[in-house]
Amino acid sequence: MEWGLALLLGYALGSVPFGLILTRMTGAGDLRAIGSGNIGATNVLRTGRKGLAAATLLLDMGKGLAAVLLAWRFFPAAVELAAFGAFVGHCFPVWLGFKGGKGVATMMGVSLGLAWPIGLAYAAAWLGLLAITRISSLAGMTAAVVAPIAALATGHERFVPVLGGLAVLVLYLHRANIARLMAGTEPKVGGGRQA
Repeated sequence: MEWGLALLLGYALGSVPFGLILTRMTGAGDLRAIGSGNIGATNVLRTGRKGLAAATLLLDMGKGLAAVLLAWRFFPAAVELAAFGAFVGHCFPVWLGFKGGKGVATMMGVSLGLAWPIGLAYAAAWLGLLAITRISSLAGMTAAVVAPIAALATGHERFVPVLGGLAVLVLYLHRANIARLMAGTEPKVGGGRQA
């Protein structure tokens, strides 16, 4: 029962499509008809609204963090399931026909909620590589892979399986980005396509 409730809690919070809600509320249009059609912060940035993109990023992180923190309070033996549920809810929200985002920001919130050193490593990898390369997908995928490694390195072995599973899902959801990276055509944040 506790495991099921933790999973449902995570999914319910994770499935709130903040990017879509914010763009509609501010008259920026239907996010699913813009750019990649993704509901995450990177696609919100394509609307030209940097503030909306930042808010989407923070809210998507926040829902992952909130799911895990609430699980620590009410279902401490099942925090991993809340983390998994939040990620899956973001990527496959029932309200949008199971077509959501790619989970990078939500996974950061989840990582931070599980253990702050993991979240710190995730943020450092994500933001550091984004600053260097300006390629959002590459930074996000790298951070996702760093998370289970950081969990192992910092003595949080309990969270390695769930974070490893989420990292695999992040890579799978970015398979089109991986193809573009290999072809040298992946777009950069704030610019055109990669030279």
